[in-house]
Amino acid sequence: MVQVRQTPRPDLSHVDTWLFDLDNTLYPATTRLFDQIDIRIGKYISDFLKIDPAEARIIQKSYFKEHGTTLRGLMEVHEINPQNFLDFVHDIDFSPLKTNHDLNAVLTMLPGRKLIFTNADVPYSKKVLAHLGIDHHFEHIYDIVEANYVPKPFSTAYDRLIELHNITPKSTIFFEDIARNLVPAADLGMTTVWVRGDDNWILPGNEEAKPDFEITDLVAWLEHAIRST
Repeated sequence: MVQVRQTPRPDLSHVDTWLFDLDNTLYPATTRLFDQIDIRIGKYISDFLKIDPAEARIIQKSYFKEHGTTLRGLMEVHEINPQNFLDFVHDIDFSPLKTNHDLNAVLTMLPGRKLIFTNADVPYSKKVLAHLGIDHHFEHIYDIVEANYVPKPFSTAYDRLIELHNITPKSTIFFEDIARNLVPAADLGMTTVWVRGDDNWILPGNEEAKPDFEITDLVAWLEHAIRST
C-alpha cells in the first residue's frame, strides 16, 4: 500500500522547477492513448520473436516490470535496435488527445522552469504536447534517448537529468502517474506528486513510494497550489 502525505494547502514557494511525466500525467488515462502503444509493443514482440500474441504479452509485461520498460528488456535480452522499436510502437492515432485550454492556462501561471521527463522519445512527446496545445511551455524534453535508454525508475536516469540540465532537486517538484518512479526523485529531495488515473499500476517498487501528494486532477491541483504560493 502506497503511503501518502497530504496537506490541505500545499506550500510550493520553494519550487523553481516543474518536472512532468508525459503519458497519463499531462493527459488523463481515460483517453486510452497508451492502450494503442501497449498493443503496438505486443505486436512488435510477436513479430520480432515470431511468437504468438499471448506469449508476447507475457514477455512484454515481464520486461516492463523487471527492466523499467519493455524496450530496455528487449535491448538487454535480445539486443534490438531501440529506434526501430520506438518508431514502430509510437505509430498511433493521436486524435483522442484534444487541446486542453485549462492546462495551458495553469501552466502559463507556473513560475520557473518546466520540463518533461519521459520514458518515451522526443518525436512522440512533441506530438502529444502539440495535440494538447501546451508544447510551447516546456524548456526541454528529457527522453529515453537522452537518458542513454536507461528508464525510470533507475536512479542513473535521474542523475543524468540533474547533471545535464542543472536541476536542483530540493527546489523541484515531479509529477508522475507510476508510483515507483517517484521513489528516486524523493530520495534526491524532490517534492513528489502521484497523479493517479483509472489504472492503478501494480508494479514492484510501488510499495516504497511515499509521495508528498496524491491527486487525480492535475489542473485543479495546480490551480490550488498556485493560489497557495
